[in-house]
Amino acid sequence: MLDEIVADEEEEFNIWKKNTPFLYDVVITHALEWPSLTVQWLPDRHQSPTKDYSLQKMIVGTHTSGDEPNYLMIAEVQIPLQYSEDGNVGGFESTEAKVHIIQQINHEGEVNRAQYMPQNSFVIATKTVSSDVYVFDHTKHSSNAPQERVCNPELVLKGHTKEGYGLSWSPLKEGQLLSGSNDAQICFWDINAASGRKVLEAKQIFKVHEGAVEDVSWHLKHEYLFGSVGDDCHLLILDTRTAAPNKPQHSVVAHESEVNSLAFNPFNEWLLATGSADKTVKLFDLRKLTCSLHTFSNHTEEVFQIEWSPMSETILASSGGDRRLVVWDLGRIGDEQTSEDAEDGPPELIFIHGGHTSKISDFSWNLYDDWLIASVAEDNILQIWQVAENIYQDDADIL
Repeated sequence: MLDEIVADEEEEFNIWKKNTPFLYDVVITHALEWPSLTVQWLPDRHQSPTKDYSLQKMIVGTHTSGDEPNYLMIAEVQIPLQYSEDGNVGGFESTEAKVHIIQQINHEGEVNRAQYMPQNSFVIATKTVSSDVYVFDHTKHSSNAPQERVCNPELVLKGHTKEGYGLSWSPLKEGQLLSGSNDAQICFWDINAASGRKVLEAKQIFKVHEGAVEDVSWHLKHEYLFGSVGDDCHLLILDTRTAAPNKPQHSVVAHESEVNSLAFNPFNEWLLATGSADKTVKLFDLRKLTCSLHTFSNHTEEVFQIEWSPMSETILASSGGDRRLVVWDLGRIGDEQTSEDAEDGPPELIFIHGGHTSKISDFSWNLYDDWLIASVAEDNILQIWQVAENIYQDDADIL
């Protein structure tokens, strides 16, 4: 039985590989030494007039085994400026590596999640295998990690009693950070209060979930509001100004199983989405949370991550344990379909990325190049890919 599953997965991957020239304008596949549980593009882009690519950077981490050291890492990526005339996916076919790890910083245990602070992208927070959250300024660390393996963050944030994955910097208030963990707590810090200290206790601790807090996210327009989701199937909206930190502003049972991820829409202040172990993604309106606006169904396993496109109000992506990253378009909900098209999925499903052979751990939309995504999976693979333009154009009849 297991051999049959592996054979089917290999066949699926081979079909995907054969079709890449028709599905993508860019595909870069890079095998990391160890799998990364996290990936995030940095707001860093350089372009030389003599080169046919831009240089961009991203954050990744390691998830090693045994006694192997772990690192928080910065990678530099060559992104082709345009699709090559000879039809080569990726814009060029040189043997030169397109992904380079340019910095390794010692990290205590694997990096569960890493995110840069929007107001200063040199500052990166990480979720660790301990209960602590680390804050690094990567410009204060050498390119190569010291041999003695000492983890030396600029700041250690205390408040949790267990590890976790939820992490969110405020886009509106510099230095304000939220974290959710398996201890059913949400911790809130303002790192400006550290004043040279190496350890900082949480400014507030919210005990509002009945199980692990899987994800937290600041609202993008209202500086005091944030959302959280967890194993208790709930979506909560909270306010840091509240005098009762154990009482959310809004509470709703969002899914039938654990809720793993949430994301506020960057263009519409009322819209947010959630992804769940029940294999669905749901769309909610903050003004009426009692029921979801829409349910996106196509994943065959647990949905672990969701993220809105930074370029378009209606574009949302989700990834999961089914090795798939699905791109949705809210603007196509309810569109008429032929019975043949309906067999491939609902009208709002516009693309399925099938380039990974294991569970996708994380992904990140690029901030400069439209439709460009980086994704990492348990198969050690980092992929950078851009959906072919004819796929998402309104008049396309490809999918």
